[in-house]
Amino acid sequence: MPDKTALVVSAHSADFVWRCGGAIALHAEKGCDVTVVCLSYGERGESAKLWKQGGMTLDRVKTERRKEAEAAARALDVHDIRFFDLGDYPLVMDQDAKFRLVDVIREVMPSFMLTHSTWDPYNPDHMLTLQWTLECRAIAQAWGHNPGQAVLGAPQVYLFEPHQTEQMNWKPDVFLDITPVWDRKWAAIQCMQGQEHLWSFYRNAAENRANHFQRNSGGQSGGRAAKYAEGFQSVFPRTVDEL
Repeated sequence: MPDKTALVVSAHSADFVWRCGGAIALHAEKGCDVTVVCLSYGERGESAKLWKQGGMTLDRVKTERRKEAEAAARALDVHDIRFFDLGDYPLVMDQDAKFRLVDVIREVMPSFMLTHSTWDPYNPDHMLTLQWTLECRAIAQAWGHNPGQAVLGAPQVYLFEPHQTEQMNWKPDVFLDITPVWDRKWAAIQCMQGQEHLWSFYRNAAENRANHFQRNSGGQSGGRAAKYAEGFQSVFPRTVDEL
């Protein structure tokens, strides 16, 4: 196993691209193996462009969404991508699916995890994904779950930026400079042909977060320049020996 691993739990097959594609590519470049779990293809609620085509079927939408996600994963140098195919609108995760995610968590043993924000009234699939991710993280820490398996430690969980930030009670406390890998994130974004209307939005979001990165990285006039960044909100306290 590499020195560092990461796990992304994405409600739908495009979420990991928009919201943390830069973090994935940057850490992959540093030798971190990043695994992505897509709970759903987003075939019902996030594939309007495909459904507007004549003769479209649910299976065809799923196939196209999977192709897009796999292409984006290659662009970002994702180590492994798993598709749980749990449906969407509504996304439903029963106990078997939760144990399946626990198995992935224990297999990956992530140094950190990334997933959705706590609150999202526009898309309940997103906030349910966080709830389930935290639940499965806790199960993966339990010595009594599948005794004999290695038990998960306490990886930080980072909540990536939702689409309408002001409505989501999401407050970033981490800004990550993704300028060195922006070309890879942009290539991954362009793989998501079914949601082309979001491309420019997430480019603008990365530019805005780069401004926040610079203003917080040493003062308003002395901060390090960045062209593109991503913001995250950490769930758990950090343990340090000095400030």
